[in-house]
Amino acid sequence: MHKAYYEKFIQPKKPIRVAITGVAGQIGYALLPMIANGDMFGPDQEVIIQGVDLNIDAVKENLKGIQMELEDGYYPCLKQVIFTTDPNIAFKDADYGILLGAFPRKQGMERKDLMEKNIAIFKTMGEAIERNANRDCKILVIGNPANTNCLVCSEYAPSIPKKNFSALTRLDHNRARGQIAIRANADLDDVKNVVIWGNHSSTQYPDITHGTIGGKPVADVLSADSSWLKTDFISMIQKRGAAIINARKASSALSAARAIIGHIHDWHCGTKPGEYVSMAVHTDGSDGYGVAKGIMYSFPVTCKNGSYSIVKGLKTDDFSKEKMKATEEELLEERELAFKIVGR
Repeated sequence: MHKAYYEKFIQPKKPIRVAITGVAGQIGYALLPMIANGDMFGPDQEVIIQGVDLNIDAVKENLKGIQMELEDGYYPCLKQVIFTTDPNIAFKDADYGILLGAFPRKQGMERKDLMEKNIAIFKTMGEAIERNANRDCKILVIGNPANTNCLVCSEYAPSIPKKNFSALTRLDHNRARGQIAIRANADLDDVKNVVIWGNHSSTQYPDITHGTIGGKPVADVLSADSSWLKTDFISMIQKRGAAIINARKASSALSAARAIIGHIHDWHCGTKPGEYVSMAVHTDGSDGYGVAKGIMYSFPVTCKNGSYSIVKGLKTDDFSKEKMKATEEELLEERELAFKIVGR
């Protein structure tokens, strides 16, 4: 097509600005090339990456090296890279925010100690988002405890709609699909509509009740494994992150990056017809499952035109209801502790 015609009649897409906190970490290193390659928003969408990390010499040197690698990687979708130690610069005019940075749990730390560290971080990030990001900026929180960090962050960015905040349970969703596929000796794409309910923690409920393998109910295909589905499968997904840490002496990075890509891709571009995925989103009492208001709880969702909708009307038996309630209660406890820490 003639260049003059293209410029006159076809409006080029505006680059999407993606702010990433904790960008120098392992997840960031795995995630950056995927974003730059067009995996998140599509191969015809330019991106500007605006990363922020600690103001420490070793971290800043690392970022220089990462920037050089991105420059050398020949990514046509990558319009610009901005690395900084100032969250205000990172979130300037951001369209999406990916919050990786969090204080890691160390040996001997109590849950309250970890939350005090991280709640302070996500309060600061919320304030930076409020001051600098686009009013329709969409925020995905990964740093743990992800659901409650996301809630606190949203409280300190009050002009950004609550529906624009989400915490990552797509990694758990992918883990569940993967293990079901392995158990059934099926292709991964054949496994659809598993659900992660609740918290991204060991109380989460990976639910296969509405899942299918090749269009047939998971429970029917794996009828000989009904006991496994209600016991070992659930605990495996709940503890998968800890198992990976034990195996590689570091937390999930590559799989987490893939989950982040999938989460935002579907949020931005839409889910496939007839399929739903798992996202932790803000509850307002309208979900249809009786979940308490004012927490970030993982539900099955579909996405279209940049928005998500909770899948309603799924039947839940007594076993599921008990599991869903347990993870809800943990989130309520976390909220109470977090709000006490920040004095709200």
